[in-house]
Amino acid sequence: MNSSAQVSGRSLWSWLIVLSGVVAQALSSQSILTSATTSSCFLSGELFQWIVGVLGGRLGHDGQGRVIADVDLLPLFGLWLLATGLIWPLATLRVRRSTRGSWSDSFATAGFAFGWWWLMGAWELIRILAFGIGWESLADLLLVTPQFWQTTALAGWLAQTFALTPPRPLPPSAPRTLNSSAFKALAALIAIYIVAFTAMNWRLWHNLRIPHGDSAMYEEHLWNLWHGKGFRSYLDQGLFLGEHIQVIHVLLLPLHLLWPSHLLMELCESTALALGAIPVFRMARRSTGSDRAALLMSAAYLLYFPLHFLDIEVDLKTFRPESFCVPFFLFAFDALEEKRLRRALILLAIALSAKEDYSIIIAPLGVWIAAATWWRAGKVGQRLSAFGFRLSADKRAFGIGCGLAVFGVAYLLLATRVVIPWFRGGAELHYVKYFSKFGNTMGEVAWNMLTNPSLLFGELLTGRTALYALSMLLPVGFVALLSPGRLAVGLPLFGILCLNELAADPRHHFHAPLVPVLFWATAVGVGNAGIFFAKLKSLVSPSPSIPLSSSPSTADSFARQFVWASAFTSGLFLSLSPAGITFWDPYASLSIWRLYAHDSRSEHIAKVLEKIPPSARVASTDYVHPRFTHHERSYDYSHYRRKIAGYEDSVPDDTDFIVIDTRHPYSEIKSPDQVRELRSEPDRWELLPDDTDGHFIVLKRASPTDK
Repeated sequence: MNSSAQVSGRSLWSWLIVLSGVVAQALSSQSILTSATTSSCFLSGELFQWIVGVLGGRLGHDGQGRVIADVDLLPLFGLWLLATGLIWPLATLRVRRSTRGSWSDSFATAGFAFGWWWLMGAWELIRILAFGIGWESLADLLLVTPQFWQTTALAGWLAQTFALTPPRPLPPSAPRTLNSSAFKALAALIAIYIVAFTAMNWRLWHNLRIPHGDSAMYEEHLWNLWHGKGFRSYLDQGLFLGEHIQVIHVLLLPLHLLWPSHLLMELCESTALALGAIPVFRMARRSTGSDRAALLMSAAYLLYFPLHFLDIEVDLKTFRPESFCVPFFLFAFDALEEKRLRRALILLAIALSAKEDYSIIIAPLGVWIAAATWWRAGKVGQRLSAFGFRLSADKRAFGIGCGLAVFGVAYLLLATRVVIPWFRGGAELHYVKYFSKFGNTMGEVAWNMLTNPSLLFGELLTGRTALYALSMLLPVGFVALLSPGRLAVGLPLFGILCLNELAADPRHHFHAPLVPVLFWATAVGVGNAGIFFAKLKSLVSPSPSIPLSSSPSTADSFARQFVWASAFTSGLFLSLSPAGITFWDPYASLSIWRLYAHDSRSEHIAKVLEKIPPSARVASTDYVHPRFTHHERSYDYSHYRRKIAGYEDSVPDDTDFIVIDTRHPYSEIKSPDQVRELRSEPDRWELLPDDTDGHFIVLKRASPTDK
């Protein structure tokens, strides 16, 4: 009788929790659809308006002209109730098959599994509460982060559903041999990523969607290097080393000699990023002793939306040498976990060649190596002697750690204060302007950061910083926090990026070195979940009615599932890949229909190329500019005043042709009468006949006999 009453009580509680979750999600959905501000976190404005119409809502505008909507709660409640009616029985069936328990027990357990997580839909109630008590900064942060709450709710439901049954006991250490099925699955995941992103990048190239600056210019570096023109593009003020100590893409030179194409660069970058799944797999396998857990971590890595933006940035810059640091750092961290220090040092050196400020990762990594070695020596009961340790291996690791810490600081100072300024003719670094609130020179910036804590923390402790941290940590379910020492290696660079006026946004490339640090911490941290739960349980006795990890083994299982589920659900709302809603949204500017469908410009550019010999010096507008980097010289045609043109608003004097793309996204010139050369120097330029239906304007410098 008591058993029946207990089952009945559990069923009642599960019904109550599920219905509360349905109400919370319905209220949250209604709030999200109330305005274009919140709905834009999930979908395009046009799709938002279409959904409002389907739900019988009404559109209007507020006092500032922003779109608002009035959507009734009942249809939203019905949709979430329908979803529950489909999910709950399926989850119940899975629970019963796993536990072989009664239908009533399985029904209650399945209800708990997603009901608690759907209560995350109380986002709007928390936002209203924050606003009501005067925490306006928190309310503003909540207003622009509904996608993160929904990500957590959906990820928690998925993870809890898959983690309902505790895993089998794990061996104390991972086996030496790799299961063939795990190897095939890992290879398949990597191949899918490479094919998907290479296809996307190549399609953008063929559709003339890739800008030259900070993307295709790196292929020009290689072309100019092996054609004797120096390591540069003609956008640079001189040699590229005056911009960054960034030479890692020179490793592609042997391949580029065989296939001199920007398409090669895109293929190599996507492949390099995808191969980072291998060290993630190895570290997670070593941490958990499970091939399946390692595969889940690798899948999370490949689904991680900030990684996708390293392959294709939000502004469609598709190639960045910074991306190559990701696999090299990850393989270096894997080597460190295996205590293969020589291999790790070689890999770290290659990763550092991706950009000079990645020494801000190297220095704290050295501190971590030294501190971890010291800590391990104490834990195993060894006595500290002369320089620290009795064992030579420990002394060597400690010394290498200290050496890396010193080297990281020295290299950064040498690169930013000596090498780059020398290549710039003594001029200040170009990226100092990104820290304008702290000063106009690198010295001023550093001094004000060190001596003005109110300014420093005022710029650091902001909603923007919190949003950046959420964007990086939430897609791995915050599991990286379970290895705080490793995660702290990226903390100094994270702080600097938050102070940078452009960098605190995972849709660009600045976070590249943080990705390997974060997945290093996650791959190890996922193996610490059971230990963390055991310590937490000793402090807090959780309610037995909550099914969330009743033992360390189920905590391990939940953590593994939560990582990939968080990566997947955050990608739904934030990724530009086929795993994201934006990719398929027919109204989104970055969708498959807008970016990857046929572009007529790609047909007409072939007619332009036929008119211009490879020996010509060509000035061209962005997007079409990459098509001329294999000519004698390829100049930028814009209003930007460059050294190659004497810092004047004109093209260099030796320019033979000017090519203007009238249909690219930011084109200001639509017809020949708007071309400055035809207005100011009509006797020096000849307008070639147009056979591109107005897509391109081509000017040829008039020969002396034509004047």
